Amino acid sequence: MNLTNSTPRISLARRAKLLVLYCLFLTLAKPLYASDFSDVIKAIKPSVVAIGSVQKTRSPAISFKGTGFAVGDGLTIITNAHVINTPLNAAEQETLGVLIERKGDTPEFRTAVITAVDEEHDLARLTIGGTPLPALTLGDISQVDEGQSIAFTGFPLGIVLGFQHVTHQGIISALTPIVRPALTALQLNPKMAAQLRRTPFIVLQLDATAYPGNSGSPLFDPQNGKVLGVINMVFVKGLKEAAITNPSGISYAIPVNYVSDILKLKVP
Repeated sequence: MNLTNSTPRISLARRAKLLVLYCLFLTLAKPLYASDFSDVIKAIKPSVVAIGSVQKTRSPAISFKGTGFAVGDGLTIITNAHVINTPLNAAEQETLGVLIERKGDTPEFRTAVITAVDEEHDLARLTIGGTPLPALTLGDISQVDEGQSIAFTGFPLGIVLGFQHVTHQGIISALTPIVRPALTALQLNPKMAAQLRRTPFIVLQLDATAYPGNSGSPLFDPQNGKVLGVINMVFVKGLKEAAITNPSGISYAIPVNYVSDILKLKVP
């Protein structure tokens, strides 16, 4: 049997048309995700602020504490409880606030007031004045699963390298309890024992590198920008300085459902 003669032939014109369509597909398809992600980052950045304090008698006057992001009315800021738990120096008129990036201008500092703290889930809610910032949309934690792509935007090393947003990518590597039992009773100190008395809750373990300044950064879906959690911990190998010089690549985030909970608390 002559297979060549029995196979339907495609005209040269049709072949050329198919080739053009295929090349067009390759040209457009490859950068689509990158282009969409770039747009998501641009939309996220105006909502992400640096958390810090100002004290005129200090040099430098601004002390960076962590990252936060706007939700709800655009004047509500979410960050970690541990970012704002250092007492302010009232005698020297130290003021808590947020730094907002302004294109081509000096960052704007706005005074912030703490309106709610959830120590157990390491979250805090602040309120600022002025023009509302673009508010981020909260996602659905029930749709989050292992292997899912994630990203987070914040200020990983504070303002040491300049005041600019930095975005990192990774995946959710595990949904894991925040409290893990010690290997032996000798490792149980009073702090750990107090934690074990609480009800453990699930946190998001990430295969992504975060740094100390990323505390409070919004963890979001890179496809639509919806917030999935709040960066709050990094796994450190050895001394805490190793988080910068030799990062483990293992980070943790508080699930977004606890953000929804703290937003429901009444302002005192």
